[in-house]
Amino acid sequence: MAGRAASKVLSGARVVLPTGTVENGRVIVEGDRIVGVAPDDAPSLDLSGHWIVPGFVDMHVHGGGGASFTSGTADDVLKGVQTHREHGTTTIAASTVTGEMNVLAKQAALLSELVEQGDLAGIHFEGPFISPCRKGAHSEGLLRDPDPAEVRKLIDAAHGTAKMFTLATELPGGIDSVRLLAEHGVIAAIGHTDATYEQTVEAIDAGATVATHLFNAMPPLGHRTPGPIAALLEDERVTVELINDGTHLHPASLQLAYHHAGASRVAFITDAMDAAGFGDGMYDLGPLAVEVKDGVARLVDGGSIAGSTLTLDTAFRRAVTVDRLPVDDVVRSISANPARLLGVDDRVGSLEPGKDADLVVLDADFRLRGVMHKGAWVIEPKMG
Repeated sequence: MAGRAASKVLSGARVVLPTGTVENGRVIVEGDRIVGVAPDDAPSLDLSGHWIVPGFVDMHVHGGGGASFTSGTADDVLKGVQTHREHGTTTIAASTVTGEMNVLAKQAALLSELVEQGDLAGIHFEGPFISPCRKGAHSEGLLRDPDPAEVRKLIDAAHGTAKMFTLATELPGGIDSVRLLAEHGVIAAIGHTDATYEQTVEAIDAGATVATHLFNAMPPLGHRTPGPIAALLEDERVTVELINDGTHLHPASLQLAYHHAGASRVAFITDAMDAAGFGDGMYDLGPLAVEVKDGVARLVDGGSIAGSTLTLDTAFRRAVTVDRLPVDDVVRSISANPARLLGVDDRVGSLEPGKDADLVVLDADFRLRGVMHKGAWVIEPKMG
């Protein structure tokens, strides 16, 4: 009979729980799970002066570490996953970009195998069902209207692992596609859209529940033409994605969105491409060439922002130190909310007994000092 897994006790830190922050708290890990009670002789790691927060959950990310989720091999995807894990993101839904339907279906099949293995939490299809008016870093020649039959083909290609589709719901077939996604338990996200306020309300009423990177790739908020931003912010059924890298959003815009939607309706994402955790240089994003300079990714042709090089540890630190958001609220937005949306909150997204031992250790300045994934240290804190 196998022996009981060794217990680890992490003590002395500020521990952020769903009920709030506990001073001088303890997290007890046995095997790959958080547990409630540790044996008296269990070794303890003193993390006084630090924070322990749940592992981060990124529901919108295209790659990292020089590797792509959109066109890479299984090894490439795993390299990207590991890069983000070293920055505290212990749960990832891999995002695609616009491509030929057969190419997207083939990549979805590959990604679905990694979901089945437990390396990914699901697949997010961003494109090709988006507006040419707000295409961003997507190839215009490959865009198409959101035909429900084609949406269904990609759902089927993902073999039950599709979690989200980003759609321009004002396009022909958009509302019917939203209804189809809702029927299949897949998130319909409004993004890369040129919709009016009224069209956005119609899509939400049809079942859309997420705003893909709010503000970016959609009409600006106007006092006579409020557009999608107002509709997405005001509706309590919608969670808004925010890219908190200081490039995609002015701090005042982030504050506006965060305080209007509230901590329970924000999901911090990276929208990261291959250069995240890797460095400046030339990259491909699907069929498009991207140059990363000073950490900002832009298309070579046209100069549009092409995703980000953000990692969620940077987004967390910025949210607390620059945006002055409460730590408990940031944890909800960077862990609990995306875990709930992805349907994996029974396992991850908060520090509770029975859940995976996924956690991040931050110092007093909110710099990452340790990462644990399923009970094993990815980065072990160096104390003393």
